[in-house]
Amino acid sequence: MVNVHKIKLDICDIGRRIYNKGFAAANDGNISVRISDNEVLCTPTMHSKGFLKPDDICHIDMTGKQIAGRKKRSSEALLHLEIYKQRPDLKSVVHCHPPHATAFAIAREPIPQCVLPEVEVFLGDVPITRYETPGGQAFADTIIPFVQKTNVIILANHGTVSFGESVERAYWWTEILDAYCRMLMLAKQLGGVHFLGDQKSRELLELKDGWGFSDPRNTKEYEDCDICANDIFRESWKDAGVERRAFDAPPVASAAASGNDGEVDQEALVKAITDRVMQELSQGAR
Repeated sequence: MVNVHKIKLDICDIGRRIYNKGFAAANDGNISVRISDNEVLCTPTMHSKGFLKPDDICHIDMTGKQIAGRKKRSSEALLHLEIYKQRPDLKSVVHCHPPHATAFAIAREPIPQCVLPEVEVFLGDVPITRYETPGGQAFADTIIPFVQKTNVIILANHGTVSFGESVERAYWWTEILDAYCRMLMLAKQLGGVHFLGDQKSRELLELKDGWGFSDPRNTKEYEDCDICANDIFRESWKDAGVERRAFDAPPVASAAASGNDGEVDQEALVKAITDRVMQELSQGAR
């Protein structure tokens, strides 16, 4: 039997954590937990997530209609409900505005892969949606192309949404993503990012598979992809205005780089070949 009061306490706890981390200023963010096929608990609108009490939590159905609760439900509940509809296995959704990940949302800069082992294992490729005004069904629908292949999504010019089998696990993915985005920014200030490379990254994917974490790059559909090149969601970049500006593609990805229209980037290809030739000539001269 579902312990509704315990779940409300868990929601309040995660609310305090996202507030204290600076992921939800003022009344930003919203949290939900699905408690049955047609019932969801969610945070109220216009209420700081850092000071929630169990009595503040709203009770809604899968259409968004409020069943119970003394405060009005979150205005972005439709986003949560669409995720539950697309992924019946999920039990919780956390949406907030972590500053470093949201910076990538604002810049529409793809999250580099093959850099940090923990990120490869827990996150993988992280998509960025196209922008829609928050609150309506059109906004909720922006996650549909991605929700089956990831547990965390960057919402263009908005924030992040993550989801999992518990409210704690749903929150984890956002915390990992924001910490990683901060590290990337710091590394950029120090001069750049060094990539793990294809082979070492494939070793991490093997570990990930052994530990029971799914990753599209481990499926037959993507067995021949360049796993470090953000290949899983690249087709969505043009529609969402996503483009590499701050972080270059990994060396292997650069040689086979594709533009937003899927064509080979000739300039990147020529540069990669030239760099390789110069490297060989330099070694031969020693």
